[in-house]
Amino acid sequence: MLLNQMPAGVNPLTPEQSQQVSQLVSTLTPLQQAFVSGYLAASAQLGGATLPAAAPAAEAAPLTILYGSQTGNAKHVATELAEAAKARGLTVKLSDMADYKLNQLKNEKFLTLVCSTYGEGEPPENAEKFCAFLNSKKAPRLEGTQVAVLGLGDSSYEFFCQTAIDLETRLLALGAKVISERKLLDVDYDDHTPAWISETVERFEPELKAAAGPASNVVAMPGLQVAATAASPYNKKSPFAAELSVVQKITGRDSSKDVRHIEISLDGSGLTYQPGDALGVYFNNDADEVDAVLALLQLDGSEQVSFADQQRPLRDVLIEEMELTQSYPAFVEKYAAATGNKTLAGLAEDKAALREYLAERQIFDILREHPGKISAEELLGALRKMQPRLYSIASSQAEVEDEVHLTVGVVEWDAFDRVHLGGCSGYLSRRAQEGDKVRVFVESNDNFRLPADPSTPLIMIGPGTGIAPFRAFLQERDAQGADGDNWLFFGNPHFTQDFLYQVELQGYLKSGLLNRLDVAFSRDQAKKIYVQDRLREQGEAVFAWLERGAHLYICGDANHMAKDVEQALAEVISEHGKLPFDEAEKYLERLRDEKRFQKDIY
Repeated sequence: MLLNQMPAGVNPLTPEQSQQVSQLVSTLTPLQQAFVSGYLAASAQLGGATLPAAAPAAEAAPLTILYGSQTGNAKHVATELAEAAKARGLTVKLSDMADYKLNQLKNEKFLTLVCSTYGEGEPPENAEKFCAFLNSKKAPRLEGTQVAVLGLGDSSYEFFCQTAIDLETRLLALGAKVISERKLLDVDYDDHTPAWISETVERFEPELKAAAGPASNVVAMPGLQVAATAASPYNKKSPFAAELSVVQKITGRDSSKDVRHIEISLDGSGLTYQPGDALGVYFNNDADEVDAVLALLQLDGSEQVSFADQQRPLRDVLIEEMELTQSYPAFVEKYAAATGNKTLAGLAEDKAALREYLAERQIFDILREHPGKISAEELLGALRKMQPRLYSIASSQAEVEDEVHLTVGVVEWDAFDRVHLGGCSGYLSRRAQEGDKVRVFVESNDNFRLPADPSTPLIMIGPGTGIAPFRAFLQERDAQGADGDNWLFFGNPHFTQDFLYQVELQGYLKSGLLNRLDVAFSRDQAKKIYVQDRLREQGEAVFAWLERGAHLYICGDANHMAKDVEQALAEVISEHGKLPFDEAEKYLERLRDEKRFQKDIY
């Protein structure tokens, strides 16, 4: 609350004094605010006497930790680093790259970047602006800045941790010095981040303490809560065993897609979520496939093996704990070495050929094609731990309470004379039975949120399973009694087979909650029509909604749909806003900066 907004009798300052104090505070950094607070408190203890003059002290340079995160992993690591630094008495600033004030970069002396890589070596959504600034002519010289960079990625992709590599390269070109060696971590990053955090804090600690005063804390930048105490004890490292209560196919019998509506009970977990969040799901591998592989490798599934400091049967570990669907280069290299397989060893040396080989094969396929003599310990050593799959939540707790709903597209294809299923989608849709337990946790997504003002208009673009978070948005707005207008663009191949949640959406249209619904069923006519085509058709109205403050959301496929939709939006803004195309792109950038254009793409 501002001073001049306080009730009469609460604020002892005159209006002029209130104005002066508010103006001063708005210009201060958090550390400066803390200093002024201490100064005034000491002055009050002296009865208002002026404190003795002291030589001006330089403001303590904090350890600034910035994170770029698509799914939350980099955010978690950055927060753990901040807490570790705080425990050592260091002053820390922790910020989402999207919230960081770029003009502060020139003042940083101690800087750590934790960033994931997305798509084809691209930065995650919330890091795009920071990366663009760093690579621009506006980026400041950084002589005297000490940096450490941690990259998170997936080695099954060609441009592994490319964003982190690019960030460090650019920082060094601007004059910064590396204080802690760059680390590039794979999907099993949890096993390696504690050592990196410890090493990084140890490297920064003497430098920071030499430059800092005694007071230390963690300062969260705008829009971020640091280490907030969660009501539930369940998280990624300790998931909740939830009951799978409903699995319902919501595409037609003749559809080319198999999409399932999934309902999971969170009763007893204390887990809460907001519209825009994701649910992390750990799954069980196909037991029949595991048994077939054990037979081929001549391994005893009942053999006791060490896993996570426990002795467990090999078969159980393979089914419940290890990644056997998504393939990756490191497995081929380790498995070839353990079995002496020269074919795989040669393939591992040709990165391009290896990636082409892995693109159409699961680890199950590799083991079937190349069974070899290997021990249980060697096999587990070649595999990596299962990573949870994240699904956009398709429900609002305001409506479904202790449930969470998902919209899951089943990944399925034929290859090598057998049917292949995606690990988690196959488990949820085909193998797990209603009543079974599923290990889950909530992954918050602060970069995909409803506006605080319920009267704000929404434009939601979500073809296919991208409709999931918008079902949650509509449920939440309905429960709130929100009076803001809502416009949904939805697309899929066929009206009769693929209109997901058709009855619900028509109900929202009838009630008036959904003001407009534009659909694009691409295969129902000779010329394919997609959501981006509908956007162009409705361009004048879309631009009018944006001009009156609408928030814009995209959810779904990142490789094609999201790029095509963004292109169409820029064209709409250019045409109806009568702007050059580059100015239309800047218009979209401003919407991003204002949190009015948000994407949840995968």
